[in-house]
Amino acid sequence: MPIWLLGLLFAAFVFFTDDYIIAGVLPEIAADLAVSEAAAGQLVTAFSLTVALGAPVAAVVLARWPRRLLFGAALAIFAAANTAAALTTSFELLMAVRVLAAAAAAMATPALFAAAAALAPAGRQGAYIGTVALGVTGSIAVGVPLGTWIGGLLDWRATFAAMAGAGVVALVWLAAALPEAEPPAPVPLRDQVRILASGPVLLGLLANALTVTGSMMLLTYLAPFSAALAEVDTETRAALFAASGFAGMLGIRLGGTATDRWGPDRTFAAGVGVFVTVMAVFTVLWPLRPVALWIIGPLAVVWGGAAFWNSPAVQARLLSLAGPAGPQALAVNTGFTNVGVAVGGALGGVLLSTAGIGWLAPVSALLGLLALGAFRLAAPARTRAEGPRPSTGPSRNAPNQP
Repeated sequence: MPIWLLGLLFAAFVFFTDDYIIAGVLPEIAADLAVSEAAAGQLVTAFSLTVALGAPVAAVVLARWPRRLLFGAALAIFAAANTAAALTTSFELLMAVRVLAAAAAAMATPALFAAAAALAPAGRQGAYIGTVALGVTGSIAVGVPLGTWIGGLLDWRATFAAMAGAGVVALVWLAAALPEAEPPAPVPLRDQVRILASGPVLLGLLANALTVTGSMMLLTYLAPFSAALAEVDTETRAALFAASGFAGMLGIRLGGTATDRWGPDRTFAAGVGVFVTVMAVFTVLWPLRPVALWIIGPLAVVWGGAAFWNSPAVQARLLSLAGPAGPQALAVNTGFTNVGVAVGGALGGVLLSTAGIGWLAPVSALLGLLALGAFRLAAPARTRAEGPRPSTGPSRNAPNQP
């Protein structure tokens, strides 16, 4: 595995850990800055919205930037923002620098996956995308617990200082290891919009949003759901979260390999099939609660792997469909992912307060089936969406292609 690919993985780990890490130190931030925990929670909302809205814009505006320059600028801003977060005594200033850190993540995150795909050797695109995507699941399984531990050992400011240091490490790593690359041939904005608004691309984006919504709806409320289904204690629930996170790391890596071997369609269908099956089993078990832990534990692990398995297949499909606007499609997909996270939490909350927590599993299964339908509708468009193609330049797999 090339050192530059590991650098992209580490950068993804850093950016996504920074996205989720507020949850681990939220009570301490609220107490220290004299705001309510509800108000402190808006730091998460502001970060996610900034990434969702900023990633597509940044992908268009910064399309001609060399990858080294793009990653260097983003990581420098990221490190500066986290340093300011570690030093601030004002909640308002903390909110501002969190938005700045999110803007840096919006600049770089889609480009990390695009660079991995472009530099991958023939037949290895899915595996390389899956490798970078390990940073997403790794941030949940390792990054957030580590940041929470640092905050508990020292204080929440030390957590942000650690994130700033990690950003500097990622900057130096990519500056030293990432192959130099020329920007792709420019694609007129109107052509980018036309490609991204085409039916197949929109269906691929919708499929991703639906899978994320279904997965995050259960993940957000996994603690009360598992407590109601199996009457597990706090320590056991923590173990379930950790096991699901590590299973997600394995699932996303295997999903990348499967994408190369089976293609995006079969890989996505397999992942959704396993996810829907687990949700169906949860639905059947619900009237039989309390259920033994030896049944719930393996199901949670399989669910965690299936929930993240699909990411490489979705991104490979979007790159194929969008053609010259592939990096922009991945940026828009980042926005759709954040929308799916937000909708999953909101929809799960509605179900909890109305129909009851037992409806989380069947509704998640339904969303998975809808996602599969959308993905299959996009699948017949195996040729790239109509759009301008560069007349000259290196092939997608050439070492100097971003």
